[in-house]
Amino acid sequence: MEDLSQEEWTSQLAADANAVILDVRTDGEVAEGVIPNAIHIDIYKGQDFIDEVEALDKNKNYYVYCRSGKRSGQACGIMGELGFENAYNLEGGILDWEGDIVDFK
Repeated sequence: MEDLSQEEWTSQLAADANAVILDVRTDGEVAEGVIPNAIHIDIYKGQDFIDEVEALDKNKNYYVYCRSGKRSGQACGIMGELGFENAYNLEGGILDWEGDIVDFK
């Protein structure tokens, strides 16, 4: 797990053909908009969160964010415990995000 600044996260993501963007916020937060192409798994789902994350491809690189960077940091830690080698936390979360935000589909 690695904490990345907005600039590092954005540039690394743009150059990563094996990237998956993961939003770990609540349904209510996601309804306000997401970073384009994000998948959503709410970290507050507890065991359901773990089950859904375990079903993901461990060979992908995960760019994880939440509202402020705290929950996504926890999510990256959980992912590391589950055997994910590449999980990157967005420092400052979507609050500090300067890129596009779209409606969640």
